[in-house]
Amino acid sequence: MTLSSGRGTALITGASSGIGAIYADRLARRGHDLILVARNGDRLRALAKRITDDTGRSVQTIIADLTNAADLAGIEKVLRTDASIAMLVNNAGVGAAAPLLQSDIGKMADMITLNVGVLTRLTYAAVPGFVARGTGTIVNIASVVAIAPERLNGVYGGSKAFVLAFSQSLRHELADKGIRVQAVLPGATATEFWEIAGNPVENLPQAIVMSADDLVDAALAGLDQGEFVTIPSLPDIADWNAFETARQKLMPNLSRAAPAARYGIGREKAA
Repeated sequence: MTLSSGRGTALITGASSGIGAIYADRLARRGHDLILVARNGDRLRALAKRITDDTGRSVQTIIADLTNAADLAGIEKVLRTDASIAMLVNNAGVGAAAPLLQSDIGKMADMITLNVGVLTRLTYAAVPGFVARGTGTIVNIASVVAIAPERLNGVYGGSKAFVLAFSQSLRHELADKGIRVQAVLPGATATEFWEIAGNPVENLPQAIVMSADDLVDAALAGLDQGEFVTIPSLPDIADWNAFETARQKLMPNLSRAAPAARYGIGREKAA
């Protein structure tokens, strides 16, 4: 049974489990048809069948390894050519919990490729169509380590800081184009992320771990409320607003002709 009228197609990466799978369920129930992208074909097909049975929505699956250039190009083509796509959820990513000096540099480079490079290419593939149609939504899954990189592996934090900064730039550039941009910054979430990162979620204090269902439901509530940045566990949005106000206050003085007086290296101008 279809639970809502059609709202265009949502393409979700990393959709076979965890946060991506829950986004698929929730967006279908909101009336979106789906294109689900992931590497695990068995999980992807099982999820698609369940969602179609439950909601009646059309669900297309694409088995792809987004770190493979040919597979990535195929998804980019879908985003460029399928005019039904109204939402892109950039959820695919990988993390790390070990300190930098205990990490494998090859795996760190792979993480940058997926968390930064793939997200950027897919966004660039989607945006021109959204602009041409005058509508579209981009949801980028970042992390609280985008603003608190000391908490986990520094390369992971840096990659998620890129996602936040990129989203800020997108929001600025697309403000008058009818395009919505949301950056979601989860804290610790009960998914396979932690097992893959080498620190099972059972090792974390349970007081800081949110269920993936609650995470996605809060993120969608934030989208409905018009939030640009959604931090699902943050009790008071005024705290984020104060953070952003402080950042904006820096802007006029970030680039000036003379060094700040505190450095004591001012030079007299030539006559």
